Amino acid sequence: MRNYETTFVVDPVLSTEDIKSTAQTYVNGLQGEGCEIVFVDEMGLRTLAYDINKRSNGVYYSIEYTAPDGAFLRNYELGMKRDERILRFLTVSLNKYGVQYNADKRAGKIGKAKRKKQEKPAKNEPAAHGVSRKKADSPKLSGVPSGDAESFKEEE
Repeated sequence: MRNYETTFVVDPVLSTEDIKSTAQTYVNGLQGEGCEIVFVDEMGLRTLAYDINKRSNGVYYSIEYTAPDGAFLRNYELGMKRDERILRFLTVSLNKYGVQYNADKRAGKIGKAKRKKQEKPAKNEPAAHGVSRKKADSPKLSGVPSGDAESFKEEE
């Protein structure tokens, strides 16, 4: 059994039902070829890196599946090329590291980590390195304007 992953972008101007039926069509097509669907990920609406057919957004889907051989892929991808609802697609063969990565991602071991918010010091407290950020405390350089409106007035 070989492991594959197909990612495709659906045209976002379609209705929600049409978008989901498009994805389901390709999932059913894989099952009809004898493939076992491991996971279907609807990634949702995302911005494209560049415009495709005057569209700047697309609905992303990713299907991970196993197949006995790759003989069906030629006809499967030809169907995607001819479908006007599909903006782009990519099918890759996964090695054992890709399969493990996807399994870890589904289990939540890989992804965006939640960071704790650090408390900011109050405005009247000195900064962490001991230097105050108040304008009154900043040193004045002679001959160099400080950026104040008063420093730009011509002297008489």
